[in-house]
Amino acid sequence: MDLCHVPATPEKGWYLALMAPNVKGPNYAWLDPSRLYCHPQGLQDCVADLLQPFQGDAIDMVAGIDAMGFILGAAAAATLRKGFLAIRKAGHLCVQTVAQPYTDYSGREKVMEVRTDAISPGLRILLVDQWVETGGTMRAAIELVERLGGVVAGVAAICIENSEGGKWIQERYKCSHCVPPRLQPCFDQHQFGWD
Repeated sequence: MDLCHVPATPEKGWYLALMAPNVKGPNYAWLDPSRLYCHPQGLQDCVADLLQPFQGDAIDMVAGIDAMGFILGAAAAATLRKGFLAIRKAGHLCVQTVAQPYTDYSGREKVMEVRTDAISPGLRILLVDQWVETGGTMRAAIELVERLGGVVAGVAAICIENSEGGKWIQERYKCSHCVPPRLQPCFDQHQFGWD
């Protein structure tokens, strides 16, 4: 892995090729973006692409979803000069929380929670996660924000798949992702588009 190389004429999403395929089996996501976070220009370009559609929008806070959404969410919050809120898996926060059950991309039943004192009515929150595959995790985060009176200002992820859940989110919220249209069918079918 070359952590310094940047294409001479980078296209939107050039950094997607830095991601690595799943080699551990069905309990893991099909692709691991964590390697692109190691590439300084790749991470910067990814965050810039995610935030571009929200330029000029009112965003009061960025919330990242446990755990990989923390990386992109914190980077987005720092870029926007906004605060960062961690939406956690249940049992990790030692303060008053509200919880939401959900089914993740692998079909496992889980619960996520958020602190009750961070979201006030009308607060506009950009939700960030690494990936939206089935949409269950993001929908649970949306439910938490809205239950506390917050407004979902948008949803951002490296990829939002055109699954039933991904479409549901894209039909109802302003969304941003990094996958160019020509590669979206490959990502929806969990295939590399750059092979």
